[in-house]
Amino acid sequence: MEVVFLSRQVVEQVEKIAVPLLQSLELELVEVEYKKEGSNWFLRVFIDGISKPVDLDDCAKASEQLSLALDENDPIPGNYYLEVSSPGAERPLKKESDYQKAIGKNVHVSTYEPIDGQRKFEGILENVTPDEVVVASQVIPRNKIASARLSVVFS
Repeated sequence: MEVVFLSRQVVEQVEKIAVPLLQSLELELVEVEYKKEGSNWFLRVFIDGISKPVDLDDCAKASEQLSLALDENDPIPGNYYLEVSSPGAERPLKKESDYQKAIGKNVHVSTYEPIDGQRKFEGILENVTPDEVVVASQVIPRNKIASARLSVVFS
C-alpha cells in the first residue's frame, strides 16, 4: 500500500512540473508512470505534439529539460530511470480532450463490468458526453470504463 501511495504522489508532483515545461515546447503530457521493476524504479513520461506528431528530437529535448527540472525540484526519493517517449499509435484516452480528439477514430474500450454481456468494445468513437461514450452504436457509461485507447485497424 505504501508503494502505491508513493507512486501516486510522485506522479502528481511530476505532472505539476512537466505540464508547463512541455507546453513551452509545444508538447502535451499524455501520461506519467512511476513503477518499480525488479530492484529499479522507472519514471515514464509519455508526450505528444500539440500541433504535430511527436518525434525523436521532441522526446530528446523534453527528456533533457525534464531531467533538469526534476533535479532542481527533487520530487522523487532515491534513484530512478527517466524515460520520455511517445504513447504510440494506440495512445491511451485519459483526459476529456483525448476523448474529444478521438471522435471519428477507431478505439478500444474495456469496462469494469459487462454491458450487454460484453466487457470489451472496439469500433468508431461516435460521441462523447460527460456521462457516456458511444462506440459503434454501443452506449458505454463513463463510470464503467476501466481503460480506453486508440486502436489501429489493419486492412
